[in-house]
Amino acid sequence: MNCQNKDTIILYSLQIMLSLQSSKTAKIAFSVFAQHKHSMTQEEKTKIEEKIVDVLKTVYDPEIPVNIWDLGMIYKIDVKDDGNVDLDMTFTAPSCPAADFILEDVRTKVDSVEGVKSANVNLVFEPAWDQSMMSEEARVELGFE
Repeated sequence: MNCQNKDTIILYSLQIMLSLQSSKTAKIAFSVFAQHKHSMTQEEKTKIEEKIVDVLKTVYDPEIPVNIWDLGMIYKIDVKDDGNVDLDMTFTAPSCPAADFILEDVRTKVDSVEGVKSANVNLVFEPAWDQSMMSEEARVELGFE
């Protein structure tokens, strides 16, 4: 029996308990289960992370013809059990004129990924971005190799 089927059986059992009696214990058990029933497996988190990377590859700084993923501007993607995502990113320069546009594009696109409840995009400047963070494809595209 897979985890989802077990969750369904437990949920129905708790609902029956609640309908038969209004005990505090049953209400507490149902509440605890409802909060934890949406925990994700590592495989589910990995699939969501892969989809996030795919959408990040569609985000561009308007002044650079390479996506932000290949530029190395994404430092961390953390998919939580509840579907919330924490993402740390930077810019190639702290005074990037397109910063607001790029941040909103990232947030909107990550929020649109199936399985993501909400995206929290953190702008960080440590470590400072440099050209070594780019993928090989980005370095070739920009003429660094």
